[in-house]
Amino acid sequence: MAGPFPRAYPKSSYRGRSHQNYDLTHCPTLVTHSDTGLVNPESQAPLARWAFYRRDRRSVRHARAYASAALDEWGLSARRDDVLLCVSELATNALLHGVPPGRGFALGLLLHPDGVLRVEVHDSGEGEVRPPDPAPEGEGGRGLLLVSVLADKWGAGPRNPGKIVWAEFGTGGPRGGR
Repeated sequence: MAGPFPRAYPKSSYRGRSHQNYDLTHCPTLVTHSDTGLVNPESQAPLARWAFYRRDRRSVRHARAYASAALDEWGLSARRDDVLLCVSELATNALLHGVPPGRGFALGLLLHPDGVLRVEVHDSGEGEVRPPDPAPEGEGGRGLLLVSVLADKWGAGPRNPGKIVWAEFGTGGPRGGR
């Protein structure tokens, strides 16, 4: 498979299969990890975690759990609830508005050396991303409003095909190293 998402299984999807049996038709999530381990903070690349999710309603729950595990691994507790809520909202928006049938979305978590955590959701759908003006009695349409209030910065940009929606949070950085 070409692209930035190598084949891998999350622990929850092994179901007795051997490590070498990569049957992607049954894998709800593709996961990759990277850690540069550079010493000089000025030249350090961010810690990065990426996961790919199918167009499935359970993907939002899986994305939130994946983000929670990464935050635990990095020792980040500051703003945890804000980050996880924004992951849920961005993943939900990707599923509802940005993932055509037969496609999926990617979740990226990037922790920069200065403590800024960037959450990115990549989808292949078209359309403009902007906070809607929800009806007061309506049940939906508030996801990006929540993201705009909880995140320090947020935005969207193009990709081919589709778009990237991102949110950034100042976290103070990881505790105790990498």
